[in-house]
Amino acid sequence: MSTVDTSAKRSALAPLGKPFAAAGGVLGIVAALLPWVTFSLNDGNWPDKATLQFFDAPFLVTGFRWHVLLLGVLILVAAFAPVPSKGRVVRALGWGLALVSFVNAAYITVKGGGLGAITALDGATAFGAVVGLVAGVLAILAGYGIGIEPVGDWKFKVSTPVAYLVLLVSFGAVLYAVAAMLTTGGVGSANPYAGAIFLSFLGFAAGLLGALSGVGFVRWLSALSEQHRVFSVIVLAACALLLPFTEAGNEYWMTVAANIGIYAATAIGLNIVVGLAGLLDLGYVAFMGIGALVAANFSGAATAHFGITLPFPVAAVIAAVVAGIFGAIVGSPTLRVRGDYLAIVTLAFGEIFTRSAQNDIGGITNGSNAIPGVPALSLFGAEFNKSISIGAVKLPAGVLYYILIVLLVAATMAVFANLKFSRIGRAWIAIREDEDAARAMGIRTGKMKILAFLIGAMLAGLAGAVFAHKNGTVSYESFKFLESVTLLAAVILGGMGSIPGAVLGAALLFVLPEKLRDFEDYRLMIFGLALILIMRFRPVGLIPDAHRRAEMIERADENAEEAHVEAKKA
Repeated sequence: MSTVDTSAKRSALAPLGKPFAAAGGVLGIVAALLPWVTFSLNDGNWPDKATLQFFDAPFLVTGFRWHVLLLGVLILVAAFAPVPSKGRVVRALGWGLALVSFVNAAYITVKGGGLGAITALDGATAFGAVVGLVAGVLAILAGYGIGIEPVGDWKFKVSTPVAYLVLLVSFGAVLYAVAAMLTTGGVGSANPYAGAIFLSFLGFAAGLLGALSGVGFVRWLSALSEQHRVFSVIVLAACALLLPFTEAGNEYWMTVAANIGIYAATAIGLNIVVGLAGLLDLGYVAFMGIGALVAANFSGAATAHFGITLPFPVAAVIAAVVAGIFGAIVGSPTLRVRGDYLAIVTLAFGEIFTRSAQNDIGGITNGSNAIPGVPALSLFGAEFNKSISIGAVKLPAGVLYYILIVLLVAATMAVFANLKFSRIGRAWIAIREDEDAARAMGIRTGKMKILAFLIGAMLAGLAGAVFAHKNGTVSYESFKFLESVTLLAAVILGGMGSIPGAVLGAALLFVLPEKLRDFEDYRLMIFGLALILIMRFRPVGLIPDAHRRAEMIERADENAEEAHVEAKKA
């Protein structure tokens, strides 16, 4: 049915494809050069001099108006240049233009008290938002008229030096985009329109990324980075370490980035259990809590139970080992139960940990009083929670924690990658696909599932040890069921079994709520809606694993074939 609908839609719009694309591109450029607000709002003038009263330099476009201008130009280029998957690219750019225009139009309308704020009021006119919306809709329709072809497939190969150059430029662009995303709109309530500016930037980024994906560049770059995996990992790590030197290099974002890194490392461990072995774990954050409590008790804190102080590397290793032992214990029921029953077992373990820590069973958690005063890490006399200077550059407080956590994430990614492509990883994937078939092929499924729990728990325990020293306090409040759900959502959102997917999923789940704080009561609703839309249009995750992508393509082909047969019968 979907195939029939798409072809019918294309046949109706086919003659109007390029004219609509041309009109959409031109109107997008015009929208960027028009005022967007008829009067100054109560909370201040709209950013980028888009208010009519201050619209004295229409050609000096900045901010969201620059994004609108760039999208309009790219729509024109995509419409008339020999671009692969032309319709798909034009449609993606049209969605980006429509989203930028809609976010600004909706926010201005609400803040301005009606549509007069974006159209005409008391003789003043400002139609930039309306023209931008019309341009975006025309470009979307043009994409369907031109035809939504498969994603472009770049077959050509490049020499190693050229490949290195492409990877350097591409990952540098990713670093710039991350820094821009974090700093767009400022922080918190400093800018009353920060949330709208951030969502507008996301719309622009989504349109641009969709176009790059449609033309086939993202797939080609992914294959290129896979061919030069070691170089790609080194460059990515270097880009991550360079983040403090960008506009995002302030204490606030270093703290947020460090927290993201801790949960990303934990999510990578969960990805072993859920993404590779296919075992649903609803109490995984408890392993992180065990690691944090063990490290805190060996840290020399005032309320630590053991009364001894160990160097951080030793305490971290002990925390990982203890968490791994508990992981093996929790994984042992997998010999008898699977599926929903296993999920209940892991959920029960998570609740047992929370209640035990809350009631101070064993005397090592300090109950509701937590374990405060966990000392900050230091290296050669430099405390990790203090600012440091490198020559004339002064880096913000917490940057050493950020660097440590980048190295932690890199280490966990290396462990995950080596396991995934090893015999053990292939055994886990076979168990995930069909446990009975895997057992029939000679795989010792019970041993492999316990091993998945053990290794995943060890990685979580290691992340928990870093968490304890970075935050300075360890409380059971940080390891409740909701945290396990958040970690599971990060794995699914990023792409189960995907190495960078878990990192991206964790980043989104922490950055989006931070950037949407000025929406107040609507923040969580917008956040939830964003997650629903992402999973609707990317059901295999934002960065899907090759095996998962192949499964989805196979299922889609089967569904399309069944729909075609049903349509013929009808």
